[in-house]
Amino acid sequence: MIKKGGGEKSSLNSPEPTIKSNLGLSDGKLLEILLNNDYLERKEAEKILKYVKRQNLSLVSALLSKGLLTKDLLGQALAEYYKLPYADLNTNKPSRAQVLRLPESLAVKYRLVIYQVSGKEIVLATDQPKQKDLLAKIKEVIKQGQIKLAYSLPEDIDESLIHYRKSLKTRLQTILETTDRVAPEIIDQIIDDAVILMASDIHLEPQAKEVVVRFRVDGVLREIGRLHKEYYSNILNRLKVQAHLRLDQHLAAQDGAIRFVRDHSVVDTRLSILPTLDGEKVVLRLLSAYVQDFTLNDLGLSPANQKLLLAAAKKPYGMILVAGPTGSGKTTTLYALLKTLNKPEVNITTIEDPVEYRMLNVNQIQVNSQTNLTFAKGLRSIVRQDPDIILVGEIRDQETAEISVNAALTGHLLFSTFHANDAATSVPRLLDMGIEPFLLASTLNLIIAQRLVRKICGHCRQSQVVSKASLQKKYGQVSKFINQPKVTLYQGSGCEACGHTGYGGRTAIYEFISITPELEELILKRPSTQELWRLAKQQGAKSLFEDGLIKVKNGQTTLEELLRVVGLPSE
Repeated sequence: MIKKGGGEKSSLNSPEPTIKSNLGLSDGKLLEILLNNDYLERKEAEKILKYVKRQNLSLVSALLSKGLLTKDLLGQALAEYYKLPYADLNTNKPSRAQVLRLPESLAVKYRLVIYQVSGKEIVLATDQPKQKDLLAKIKEVIKQGQIKLAYSLPEDIDESLIHYRKSLKTRLQTILETTDRVAPEIIDQIIDDAVILMASDIHLEPQAKEVVVRFRVDGVLREIGRLHKEYYSNILNRLKVQAHLRLDQHLAAQDGAIRFVRDHSVVDTRLSILPTLDGEKVVLRLLSAYVQDFTLNDLGLSPANQKLLLAAAKKPYGMILVAGPTGSGKTTTLYALLKTLNKPEVNITTIEDPVEYRMLNVNQIQVNSQTNLTFAKGLRSIVRQDPDIILVGEIRDQETAEISVNAALTGHLLFSTFHANDAATSVPRLLDMGIEPFLLASTLNLIIAQRLVRKICGHCRQSQVVSKASLQKKYGQVSKFINQPKVTLYQGSGCEACGHTGYGGRTAIYEFISITPELEELILKRPSTQELWRLAKQQGAKSLFEDGLIKVKNGQTTLEELLRVVGLPSE
């Protein structure tokens, strides 16, 4: 509950948390500001401090995820602390031309963005209003007009300052002309761009004369720049050194990990090198730090599906399987679930390949083929470690599947991922692996299938009313799922905020099969995928397409994006 007015004003007596946000303030100081200005009640503050410590989150992440604060209220609270008006750059996004009116040297160094110009008054937004001689430096450049300062949140300032960033191609050319340390500089620039664009993967693809640099952003690859091939061997060798790989190996696949330390952050990556006809191709998977702050509320689960998931997770034993292709967010879903179960009285152990996200108070084991620590061997040892909850990164083979089922049968709650096209396909595949039907029927609690779809950009979203007849003409059998004669659909027109793609960020679509007594009986008969899904649907299960269509109607994604990811429904 957010309280405005009349609250008790006092400083925070609790020990100051050590985790800091990007606000330039410690969590303790921020909590003191929120309490003293009546944005938070003391009881809420005490609860949130315990939650922060238990979940190892920043205070800002905890407040936002719990709904105790919104971004706007946070900005207003900090603006009050600095005795300035609040400039909401997220809602009133300045244009590129407006941002570039300030010289880059001034804007970037002092983190300034022109927010409003009204007559002779110029309002400049910054997230660091207490910088020494700030107004004097501004007046050296803006010599006419009345200068006023406003406070804006750091992430909104960052988004505006991106307009000053030259293209990767231009910056790479500058590096080649001005420095001898080509490889480190080029790698740093590529990593910086990937972080800014929130890319999940970086591809370095050698061709006959050039190396193409591509980023996967929101699940779609886009070309970012090209390098002359003469510089690629130095870049490749540097990446191998950082990942502790063999420099003299050019004809075999190699895998490793690299941690890049930036100015105020750390970027963990997983490196894969594969020989091709034109040279060694590199893919760097960026392991998203934001997943640390993810909760079940952030995943895109419907209330009904979230209820099913929590009910299955509260059982003392059994299996929860999440199915889907690589990169569909399976691990993120399981970690968000683990976060809700991570308590001092619960022993949680994971075995993964690789361990992508670190979680406090969870025993995490990395598969290591060199020491013969496989999923199966590690899982056998984990069961002897008295765990309450086990997370197996992936069920890949019969041995791992058998041990997982036996662990779930003997009093452990087990989570795992599985490569299957949909939830119903998982059961026949596990049976084909040699799992006995009676064991599978008695251990499976819940099967989830999921995919990731791009969300419509919130800055350029537009609505359009279309008829069922036009949908029938354009998309065929999709119209069967539309009950009304007309429906409102949404799309992004494309703007600077989304790189003119019309999309920004991703959300998940789900397919849930909760194992009921009727489904248990059916599993004993070794059903086909179609038989299993037919019964699950009779009991209320919704397909990936149906769940996605709800998000289409809600304006979260587009029909084109849904069809791109899951295709036309079969029925």
